[in-house]
Amino acid sequence: MASNPPAPEAPYATGNTLVYGGYRADDEAPLGEWNPTAESVAPVRGRHRVAKQRGGGFARSSTVLGVGVIAAVSAGGMASANTGKPPVSISMPDLPGVGSLISDDDSAADTATAFSTVGETTTAGTAQGTSDAGEALRSRILAQAEVQQDQIDTRAAQAVADAADKEARDAAAKAEKDAQAKAKAAKEKAEAEAAKKAEAERLAELAKQFTLPTSSYTITGTFGQAGSLWSSGYHTGLDFAAPTGTLIKAIHSGTITEAGWAGSYGYRTILTLDDGTELWFCHQSSISVSVGQKVATGDVIGRVGATGNVTGAHLHLEVHPGGQADGIDPMAWLRSKGLNP
Repeated sequence: MASNPPAPEAPYATGNTLVYGGYRADDEAPLGEWNPTAESVAPVRGRHRVAKQRGGGFARSSTVLGVGVIAAVSAGGMASANTGKPPVSISMPDLPGVGSLISDDDSAADTATAFSTVGETTTAGTAQGTSDAGEALRSRILAQAEVQQDQIDTRAAQAVADAADKEARDAAAKAEKDAQAKAKAAKEKAEAEAAKKAEAERLAELAKQFTLPTSSYTITGTFGQAGSLWSSGYHTGLDFAAPTGTLIKAIHSGTITEAGWAGSYGYRTILTLDDGTELWFCHQSSISVSVGQKVATGDVIGRVGATGNVTGAHLHLEVHPGGQADGIDPMAWLRSKGLNP
């Protein structure tokens, strides 16, 4: 740490007065008032030389501080000489720039060099700080970009996973729907087959209860045929052409409710079943039953003929459900009973 050396001890001389450049005896004539100037004062050599500074308030203030220090030292000596008190050692603390200012010529040059590099150091430090700040900003931006990219990748992966999961669910739902449709179709097919089998069995049972009205026949007219041969304008029954005298049988068990002549129908027999359905047997050559008679399936009720409005021997069969005036198709009715004319 640089410091100013203590002031030189004042001589303990009595009768002498301290003056500039030495002492004089009290009896010597006064030298007169001294007013030092730049020309009269020689430069102080050694560590107490004040270095000249160019520009800046700090150098000028340091110079003033150095001169003040010298004046204080001199004043201390004079005070010691006048008062006779022991000399006081004055030490100056280290102050930035002061030690280097109060120095030899070489030190002053070094100080000037040091001061000249302050701006360069500051500029370099500023540039370094700016570079560090830019690098930190760049690193932060890259980190944020990386985080955002990770988020985008995560969302994309999640979207792919969701799409795959949805596709799997849709496929599973479709497979389940197809399986249900197949099961339903198989069930419906099985039910249809079972119903068909049941119907066949029913018809077989009915066939045992029903029979065709005659044998050795040919179907020559069907229900609904149009023509002038029929008074209604269309054929109202089913014609079984057979030789005259061919036996006519009861199709099912029932009661004879009519037997006799019926105009254009010739000789007609009406068999009423238990459900109220009337069966008309027309154009008979002869009748073998009477009204009120109970007959069973297959009993002979008459014979094929050509009576009434006909062009040849045949059996004209009509079916009237519930005894209604208008009949239905006898072919369909017979098939519903398990018979196939």
